Amino acid sequence: MADAATEFLLNNLKELVLHQAHLINDTEGNVKKLESDLLHFQAFLKDTVKMRKGNNKIQLMRKEIHDAVYDIEDIIDAFVVKNREAGSSSRFIRKILTGHKKLLNLSSIGQTVDAISGRITQLRNEINLTTHDDKNDTPSEPRPPRKDKNVVGFADVTESLIRRLSQEADRLDVISLTGMFGLGKTTLAWKIYNDPQIILKFPTRIWLTVSAEFKEKDIFLRILSQFTTLDADMRAKDGDELADIVSNYLQMGTFLIVMDDVWSIPSWERLKKALPLQEKKSKVLLTSREETVGSHASKPKPFVPLRAFEPEESWELFRLEALGKLDCPPQLVKVGNKIANDCEGLPLAIVVIGGILYELSDPKNVFATKRNWIKVSEDVNSYLSEKDPLERMTKFISLSYESLPHYLRPCFLYLGLFPEDYEISASKLIRMWIGEGFIQQKDPRIPLEEVGQNYLKDLVSRNLVKALKFKADGNIKICQIHDTLREFCRIEAATENFLQEIRLNEQGQCVPPISESCRRLSIHSDYKRYISSKSSTPRARSFVCFSKERCDDLSGRDCTSLIKAFKFLRVFDIQPLILKDIDTDLYTLIHMRYIALSTTLSMLCQDFNKICNMQTLIINTTSPTLKVKANIWEMRYLRYFKTDASATLPSAKDGDCAKELQTLGLISVESCRGLHERAPNLKKLGIRGKLALLCDEKGPFDSVRKMRYLGKLKLVNDKAQDTEQLNCLPKVDQFPSGLTSLTLCRTSLKWQEISILRSLQKLEVLKLKQQAFIGNTWELEDAVGGFPSLQFLQIEHTDLAFWQAKSHHYPKLRSLVLKNCDKLREIPVDLAKVESFKMLDLTTCTDAVDAARSIAAENENIFGKESDFKLSIFPPPPAPVK
Repeated sequence: MADAATEFLLNNLKELVLHQAHLINDTEGNVKKLESDLLHFQAFLKDTVKMRKGNNKIQLMRKEIHDAVYDIEDIIDAFVVKNREAGSSSRFIRKILTGHKKLLNLSSIGQTVDAISGRITQLRNEINLTTHDDKNDTPSEPRPPRKDKNVVGFADVTESLIRRLSQEADRLDVISLTGMFGLGKTTLAWKIYNDPQIILKFPTRIWLTVSAEFKEKDIFLRILSQFTTLDADMRAKDGDELADIVSNYLQMGTFLIVMDDVWSIPSWERLKKALPLQEKKSKVLLTSREETVGSHASKPKPFVPLRAFEPEESWELFRLEALGKLDCPPQLVKVGNKIANDCEGLPLAIVVIGGILYELSDPKNVFATKRNWIKVSEDVNSYLSEKDPLERMTKFISLSYESLPHYLRPCFLYLGLFPEDYEISASKLIRMWIGEGFIQQKDPRIPLEEVGQNYLKDLVSRNLVKALKFKADGNIKICQIHDTLREFCRIEAATENFLQEIRLNEQGQCVPPISESCRRLSIHSDYKRYISSKSSTPRARSFVCFSKERCDDLSGRDCTSLIKAFKFLRVFDIQPLILKDIDTDLYTLIHMRYIALSTTLSMLCQDFNKICNMQTLIINTTSPTLKVKANIWEMRYLRYFKTDASATLPSAKDGDCAKELQTLGLISVESCRGLHERAPNLKKLGIRGKLALLCDEKGPFDSVRKMRYLGKLKLVNDKAQDTEQLNCLPKVDQFPSGLTSLTLCRTSLKWQEISILRSLQKLEVLKLKQQAFIGNTWELEDAVGGFPSLQFLQIEHTDLAFWQAKSHHYPKLRSLVLKNCDKLREIPVDLAKVESFKMLDLTTCTDAVDAARSIAAENENIFGKESDFKLSIFPPPPAPVK
């Protein structure tokens, strides 16, 4: 992707000029000239986005720019490493430089760039390109993501499927829903899965995403996790053993299993062996692109081929996606109807095109909106001659992709790194974008993380990414990409070595062959074979490992070969691999911005300081403590440091200040002293250790109180280390004044002590985990104040039995999550009166089910059946006796 590569290199050059000036004194003029020429390249690429496919000259020029930009980037990164090592450049660097004899230094780069720049000028004149206006590429505040959109269409199919699911059969009834990609099979299945009639009829409901590549053992373990805790013995069993166990559990009640996206008959046969075929009341709802799969699985009954949308359904969905509402201005009806019909009843096409139009719509100027819609209509119409549905859909997606602002394209393609149907942590994705240099910070007052959230919201509003879960503040927590859109990302990115997924065949060979020029690599399975193959991709900037399997038997030699294969890395995430040691070669990766790894070590050595550009550092360790010898206060770009241990941080030298640090945790109580001076802009903090020390008014917590920007705080008590029992929380005036989120874990306080938290006026999120409070009863008296701003409350693993309160104690409550509260019997029914209260989620709280149902019933009684209150109970209780 020449556009993204050029943008990336421009950012790299800016960093070189700003932060490595001492290395480039003799070449600064050349760097400035190079930056000017690259801006020329960038303008040409932006101006010719929609002309590429029909102009061979533009395609060839774009390819030449792409190759040159990648070569230049390699030379600049090698140049920085070489100069930093003061003449002791490695054999690897010499190899890179030798491989580009025409580009041995920054001076000679100019000759190549000048030649390309001249040809660009000539080509611009030939095709009469005007000067690029980049106003459409300026990052702007996106519209908020549209939450909980109603599923439209297929009312008749829905009714028919629910009727069939409600009928008893003479054996396990498998209902197959088939149809081409993008037709809405998954959306329809999800709608049925959550239908109130279905919830009432099937106490056990399990959703399984199968996809093309799956391991039956993983599927069976996912089913078993709905019934029991998975221990080491269970995980060690093979697929056949697990299939028998699954079958036994399923026979205990009435169940509905949705198997989404089954690709082949052999795949179905591998899953079928775990199903109790004699169950008459239970059902399986299967979706597949292949009619042969549906026919085979549903025999002797017929499968259900999903039809395309009817015109009126297309028009309804189109209005919701393009306008965000059903009301359509009269001036837009004709062109809107035409676009909806041109999508030929394919919901995914309507959603994608609607996402484009949603961004092009101006509520204040209907005539400008109409002009924009007409332009899009012409593009859509030009694709209708394509007979292959897949090619036609790809072109629709391409149209949406090309309408993206320039800065969003690499962010979108980057999603191709993640596995199919993967639930992506938004904060992780954004930190990776930051590490890659994709986030443009136009205003230094707006943090990169906030800009990244706006980028993600923009992609969601364009229907290119789906927001699955939201945080209390409205930001996206979990997102996902449709597999058809993900495939587009992979194909588009692979054509220009932007990214590639590593796949191995049975012989351990990479399929397809990996180019040495590939910039980003992800591996989803078989990572042991890949590492042992010692394959080298020296020009890669990212290596990301996704796997459900943990690996703790990696040899030191394998670790060394893995690290040596990537010298220019910026993003390195290998958390599934548990390292017993960290190879010293890791510290030579000075371009690294993002590191996430797992280890057995209890110390983080000072050599981490050598990775001078570090922004995100995640260290998971099996040790309960982590002694950090690396002076993180000297890491001038560090924004995020997180570990699951209790980290003891080094003392700061005079003048050391981590001004960019936004997130820090978990750290020991002792390490909190003076923290407000060393990390003055901290927003999230986690503390683990002897929390009893926090109650001293002049103790370590006094520094936490002084943090002006701290909004989220997590406190984890280590009982094993705690010689003094924690009897109370810090006083109200010891907490940061701007605190909006608080998590308490293993504090074992009496419920009376929670009264301190009622005075935290800005507290919106409260999570009480692992016996944060203990005792049989939690009672809030009528006259006593409550939690004025609390929106989200989570309580888990407690011996609480009776909880008594009134609605005015939680006036803004939106969500209540209760987990593993096996003694809980009473939940305040008065919570049903809180108008904002929309979600009650119970997990393993058997005795509280009746109380939860009473709240749901009372909520409906007060606010009517139109209330969107959601009650979730796991494990599913037996259906009530009629």
